[in-house]
Amino acid sequence: MPRRLRRLRLEGLDCPKCALRVEEALRKAGFREAVVNFATKEVLVEGDVERAIEVIKGVEPGIRVVELREPQREGEGRKHDHGREEDPLRRLYFIAPALTLFALGIILKYYYRVEGPAVHVLLVSSYFLAGWRVLKNAVVNPLHGRFFDENMLIAIATVGAYAIHEIPEATGVMLFYVVGELLQDMAVGKSRRSIRALLKLKAEHANLLVEGRVVRVKPEELRPGDIIIVRPGEKIPVDGVVVEGYSSVDASALTGESIPRDVGSGDEVLSGMVNLSGVLKVRVIRELRESTVSKILELVERASARKARAEKFITRFSQYYTPAIVALAVSVATIPPLFFGEPLHSWVYRALVLLVISCPCALVLSIPLGYFAGVGRCARSGILVKGSNFIDALSTVRVVALDKTGTLTKGVFKVTRVEAVNGFTREEILRYAAIAEAHSNHPIAQAIREAYGKGMATLSVSHYEEVAGHGVRAVVDGLEVLAGNDKLLHRYGVEHDPEICRVEGTAVHVAVNGRYAGYIVVSDELKEDAEEAIKGLRRLDVKRVVMVTGDSESIARRVAERLGIDEYYAELLPEDKVRIVEELRRDSRDGGVAFAGDGINDAPVIARADVGIAMGALGSDAAIETADVVITDDRPSKIPLGIRIAKKTRRVVWENIFLAISVKLAVVALGVVGMATMWGAVFADVGVALMAVFNSMRILR
Repeated sequence: MPRRLRRLRLEGLDCPKCALRVEEALRKAGFREAVVNFATKEVLVEGDVERAIEVIKGVEPGIRVVELREPQREGEGRKHDHGREEDPLRRLYFIAPALTLFALGIILKYYYRVEGPAVHVLLVSSYFLAGWRVLKNAVVNPLHGRFFDENMLIAIATVGAYAIHEIPEATGVMLFYVVGELLQDMAVGKSRRSIRALLKLKAEHANLLVEGRVVRVKPEELRPGDIIIVRPGEKIPVDGVVVEGYSSVDASALTGESIPRDVGSGDEVLSGMVNLSGVLKVRVIRELRESTVSKILELVERASARKARAEKFITRFSQYYTPAIVALAVSVATIPPLFFGEPLHSWVYRALVLLVISCPCALVLSIPLGYFAGVGRCARSGILVKGSNFIDALSTVRVVALDKTGTLTKGVFKVTRVEAVNGFTREEILRYAAIAEAHSNHPIAQAIREAYGKGMATLSVSHYEEVAGHGVRAVVDGLEVLAGNDKLLHRYGVEHDPEICRVEGTAVHVAVNGRYAGYIVVSDELKEDAEEAIKGLRRLDVKRVVMVTGDSESIARRVAERLGIDEYYAELLPEDKVRIVEELRRDSRDGGVAFAGDGINDAPVIARADVGIAMGALGSDAAIETADVVITDDRPSKIPLGIRIAKKTRRVVWENIFLAISVKLAVVALGVVGMATMWGAVFADVGVALMAVFNSMRILR
């Protein structure tokens, strides 16, 4: 089981660089699992929460911390609140009058040609109304070790502009910066709400049945064995089993599937599904923290811990970019006037332009937001990606290897034919095979037992052995019974006609006391979207689509031909699949290899692939632990969809990187040669950040 992390909400966290500082401080303080997600304003920590809060307040004293706890059944453990979130629009109380005063001052100065104290009072008043928060932070932050953050840089630049008598421009730049920050915060807030809306799966309440009456409780308070009532239009709060009623449920929030499912007595329903029609009485089988909805949200939240290369690059870049530009600004302000006799005013102004452009917020903000949007968009489609790094890995996949049973086929087997030889009857073959397979959980064994359909208590099994990749060997009432594939017959030296092994379908051969008795044909059915999945992979420029299966060569060939798969490997043991995937990785020089399987039997090969994909295995802890990507339903068409979202996410992220770096470097160059103004520098800082945020939001569409 994964270690449990505690969640803290950082209200007032409006600076992406602040998020990096908080994460770095927590890790230095010994919180190895600390992950700050600026997109959600939350931090996940493992350990002493109160100490973590102290560290956060020490680095960012202006941040208000809210500990989000799960309430106990008695209603204990409410959230630990250190303050309330500020509405960004409240800043308009200062910005609106500041804009009015600025407009009056500009009109008087440039239209009516008024000079003197009156105009200066209007502009200075506008400056302090708009920028008092920036100036306050510029003074306070250095006391906490935060030098040359965006507040201090803007303060130095505008105060410097006042010192060289560029009063209108200094006020205008402060106003432009503050308005831009407001718009940026509103855009980030909108993107946060959009991402959260994609993952809004949890029910707000549950209707608990207590002694014949319905009591409204929080989903966190439910325990296994409780009976709840789910009315039409309500979300199912926790995983459970229907004990009474019949209805249709909408599972699109979990799996992305558009067609509702019909459920009735005995069917399992998952948290996050929406009841559409009838009233359901459901017995709880898992607590909220162990239910499907919690697994999905936890996977998405933990995804921010595994950062992509682009995120790591931007983190390193931001650590060097600001000091480098500040050093350049100091050089520009001092070297030409001191050593070459250039006019001080001109070069100081150029240096101030560089200070404004020295904040890397556009990059630090938009890159993690882009990846988080990609993870959220995948989750809304029923594709759980466990890290930003796997978004990158998915986008570069060039080879996709697919298991057959349970991935391309339904894995629902039925006996379609029974052939007997050497004096045995069909009834005997089916009976011996069913008894020999009595202890096996394999779908083929279950199909044989269902086809036999009779009790097996009359015969005793004194010995049972499962031969991996071959079949089973059992001693039934003193008779040795073999049931498996052709390799099992060869392993135990059973004579048989080789032509028999060429039958269409999965053949389970049966031998009794070394004598071949006949075979049972078990057929599987292709999934409805299997062909669509293969075509989708082709359209995405996946160079090789390979099927690897433990089934017979004839069945593998038939499935490959029907789906248009060029390459397949059949009759493989689990270790053979690992070997095939390793060979594919060696051969693939310009991209990664993804493997999709059922997540349990294929765990070794899923772990070995560049991107391991578990199909329809949300309820399996083994699948979630092993796989990099979890498809919440059984639809193979989600594989190309996930790759397509990953490609779009990576494209948007790199568009943001190119936009921000190119514009900033261009303004730096223009600033050095005196061709850029402080207005242009503010646009290159705040304006580009705003553009990058809106560009990231395209991923959600």
